[in-house]
Amino acid sequence: MSSAKRKIELLAPARDYRAAIAAVDCGADALYIGAEGFGARRAATNSTEDIARVVAYAHLFGVRVYVTLNTILYESELKGAERLARELIAVGVDALIVQDMAYREMGLPVELHASTQVCNMTAEGARFLEDSGFTRVILERALSLDEIGDIRRATTVDLECFIHGAICVGHSGHCYLSRSQSSRSGNRGECSQPCRLTYDLVTEQGERLIRGKHLLSVKDFDLSQRIGELIDAGVMSFKIEGRLKDDNYIKNVVSYYRRKIDEALASRPDCCRLSVGCSEVEFDPDPKKSFTRDGGEYMLLGKRAGVASFNTPKAVGEYIGRVRATERRRFRLDGRMSLNAGDGLCFVTRDGILGTNVNSVEGDAIEPNRMDGIKAGMEVYRNYDHRFAQLVERSRIRRTVDTECVVSLSGEGIVVRYTDCEGLSVELRRDVTLDRAKSADKMRAVAEEQMSKSGDSIFRVSRVEVVGAEWFATAKMLAELRREALSRLASMRAERELPHDIRQDDGRARYPLSRLTPQHNVVNSLARRFYERHGVEHIVEGLDLCATTVGQRVMESSYCLRREIGECLKRGSKLRDELYLEHGRHRYRLAFDCAQCRMSLIDCTEKETFR
Repeated sequence: MSSAKRKIELLAPARDYRAAIAAVDCGADALYIGAEGFGARRAATNSTEDIARVVAYAHLFGVRVYVTLNTILYESELKGAERLARELIAVGVDALIVQDMAYREMGLPVELHASTQVCNMTAEGARFLEDSGFTRVILERALSLDEIGDIRRATTVDLECFIHGAICVGHSGHCYLSRSQSSRSGNRGECSQPCRLTYDLVTEQGERLIRGKHLLSVKDFDLSQRIGELIDAGVMSFKIEGRLKDDNYIKNVVSYYRRKIDEALASRPDCCRLSVGCSEVEFDPDPKKSFTRDGGEYMLLGKRAGVASFNTPKAVGEYIGRVRATERRRFRLDGRMSLNAGDGLCFVTRDGILGTNVNSVEGDAIEPNRMDGIKAGMEVYRNYDHRFAQLVERSRIRRTVDTECVVSLSGEGIVVRYTDCEGLSVELRRDVTLDRAKSADKMRAVAEEQMSKSGDSIFRVSRVEVVGAEWFATAKMLAELRREALSRLASMRAERELPHDIRQDDGRARYPLSRLTPQHNVVNSLARRFYERHGVEHIVEGLDLCATTVGQRVMESSYCLRREIGECLKRGSKLRDELYLEHGRHRYRLAFDCAQCRMSLIDCTEKETFR
């Protein structure tokens, strides 16, 4: 058995080039970024040229770059998708994150990572993906630690899981709720997020048990306290959600998780981080200061209630205190945390959330830009910390690679050698006649000072050894050699090949099912060929090709509304009626699989509302 250390990866989102550089500088080991098309976030696209620039910078630190091509492909898109994939491979991306099995049929010379949209929830499914050539399986967010452990024991493939950010309430890739209400499909990168809308919970007799609540809106992920347990369960890549988030979010959240993962690695000598470099940030990261819907652990420790946010789908922020009293233009705050002008506030009411900004602060007296609806006793949350945002935006962030230098002086010239923390080395020689130094101690001090500088390079010179300090070299000459050597070392880091695990598919693996339903998203000939090669006997056309979703299951979820409201059938609920969710003209029957603790939504809308 190999004694090599397990490589642990912090995987950060990148909306664009700027966000990518911020993520690298703050300590990411890998990035995932959208290309010009075929990604599950249509609003987060980047040209191949910009992705090439990201690759060039990231690879200096050994940071990998993964591109999301994770929508399903219509027949007419196959050639364009393959052309884009090969262009991305040509500029050096390290992997493609895909949902559609058509990519497996294209013979692409690159690592393929099975997107969470493949709905990776079982050990047999993950084993099939490993055996059919995928390098990595990205796990569904609803899995528990025990379920992740089961998958690990059945496979050797890399496992990646989400640890922070928004959660899709439906099992990824098997949700058609957006498609049921419009022409926009989540599997095509255009989800309209109908799970964040308000719904009525209605019985089959028409009784409205709950009105106008966000019954499908679940809280965000925050698994920061479970990093060690996830490593022990077999996860190697820890993914932050947020390809639409701004630079401040990236800086804050990535910096925070860099610290949390490093803490976990410190007590696990069999593990190490994937990339190299030390990140220095001038602020104390705090994810509660960035966009979050009251983060929790969802189903990581098993199926449970308390994971939804019925009152609002928005980011409420950090709890500040309560309104003690109100005046005509201001209110008095009963709380320990101080507020500042420019802060954004939320007030929790019985009917939802009120939002306002702070104009001025005098002690416990807060003057907002409007007082409408603010009453004594209300809870106050800060969803935008103006001072913290400015601190993050203005802070200097730098990532450096440790390097050591040996400078040798002699009567015949100077030899300079820089060696970085991964063993890459550059040696330069300057043939020149040197005179004896008047003071060896002073010469050594000058050489140490000059050779320890790194300027605006990516290096931090941690040690300088001077040999032959009895010979005199000018500071200018030493500086010239230092700059040239560090420049060459940076080029060497940029040009070296990072190790990859590109696998082939020999077709021998058998898919766990012999029949595929519309929810398996087979919408092109290459995907059909892939499944047929792997033993599937009957394939029903994917739901995204259908004119309507009426009568179809449009969501399957580990979240259960019955469990959330205390009416679990396994725990003796007396509410035995058929239940429905209604939003406007849209109506969905709730189906409950109590054996697996899952809930499904069946589209019962009487009249189609889209074509």
